[in-house]
Amino acid sequence: MSNLNKALLIGRLTKDPEMRYTPSGTAVTNFSIATNRWSSGPEGERKEFTDYHNIVAYNAGKRNLAEIVAQYTRKGALVFIEGRIQTRSWEGQDGQKRRTTEIIANDVQFLESRGSGPSDGTPRSRPAQSDEIPAPDDAPRDVDPDEIPF
Repeated sequence: MSNLNKALLIGRLTKDPEMRYTPSGTAVTNFSIATNRWSSGPEGERKEFTDYHNIVAYNAGKRNLAEIVAQYTRKGALVFIEGRIQTRSWEGQDGQKRRTTEIIANDVQFLESRGSGPSDGTPRSRPAQSDEIPAPDDAPRDVDPDEIPF
């Protein structure tokens, strides 16, 4: 039997990406995106839920994905991420074991032109004012499973 580990996400950056370098000099960019989904609550009312995903982009070979993401995206940008899910563990400075699950990006596509940005008119090149924001009202929505005709 074969295995598959693939993640496809469309969402908005919750803060500006942060680029760093590994000790060997490889660029790594970390950022997070928010995705929205709709579901029915226990009373039948429609509720919106937001999920947050940590994304890691590396420069690999001749692809400068980490540098491109850091240079051309900002908080609020709409992106498509294709990658794999990875969970890693480490021991914190306090001796506690820590775990995180991330999406390791193989591809990042920008779904808006550089001139477009958050609907509040904030320029995309301006630094973020806070570390995290909820996804804007015009973020993509998931399809309600009850509305699928098959």
